[in-house]
Amino acid sequence: MAEAEVSILIPNYKTPEMTRLCLRLLRRHTDLGRVKVIVIDNASNDESLDYLRNVNWIRLIERPEAAAEKGPEMHARALDLALQEVTTPYVLVMHTDTLICDDRWLDFLLGKISGDETVAGVGSWKLEQVSAFKQFGKKIEDFFRRLLGKKAKVEDRYLRSHCALYRTELVRKHTNGFFDGDTAGHSLHRMLVQQGYKMLFLESRELGNYLRHLNHATMILNPQPGDRKTSKPAARRRLQRQLDELDYRNVLADSSLDRI
Repeated sequence: MAEAEVSILIPNYKTPEMTRLCLRLLRRHTDLGRVKVIVIDNASNDESLDYLRNVNWIRLIERPEAAAEKGPEMHARALDLALQEVTTPYVLVMHTDTLICDDRWLDFLLGKISGDETVAGVGSWKLEQVSAFKQFGKKIEDFFRRLLGKKAKVEDRYLRSHCALYRTELVRKHTNGFFDGDTAGHSLHRMLVQQGYKMLFLESRELGNYLRHLNHATMILNPQPGDRKTSKPAARRRLQRQLDELDYRNVLADSSLDRI
């Protein structure tokens, strides 16, 4: 039996349906012989933790509650805890609302990094497709900023932890891990670039053929009255349409995906 190539690290915090959907789609579209899946629960103490304890193809790490930690720190420290156990050449980090939708997803990502040893990481900045209208609006905004003598806003881009694949050896050798006072992966990205390595950004449209990052999809699965993020009908319809494309009802109903 071939050894695993990639360790997949997934922090979890109080998203029962999203966690179940994430893992079941991962199982549906992935050869488990090629990966090791480590889920780190951040003291959820809810049904998502109960669920994880019964998935027999993951390695579950249960972090104790740390009252002083805020969300971004909790997430990054969870990744660092799991990173200590990684023995594979590559490590991939993802969120519970990152949903795999194509069997070729792993080969696609590995194909972007394995052939060039100068590439230390591959992923995306924002895994969402921006409409032509919004792109046009950004160009107009930049135009008027220049007209007023102001510099156009420049984003400090880095591979975001909703989906990023790294060479494990380089992360250990040249970085402080995922948390050193910044958001997960930010300083890690910068340190690898400073060492002369490339960090490859994939276009959202291309990456979206293989996986989706459904930010705020929890609000569809667990609607909360008055939630501002998805209160607009158009936003809810968009998320619902994307979930339907993933056959989410049947996936959530298929408990056989939890065991091997």
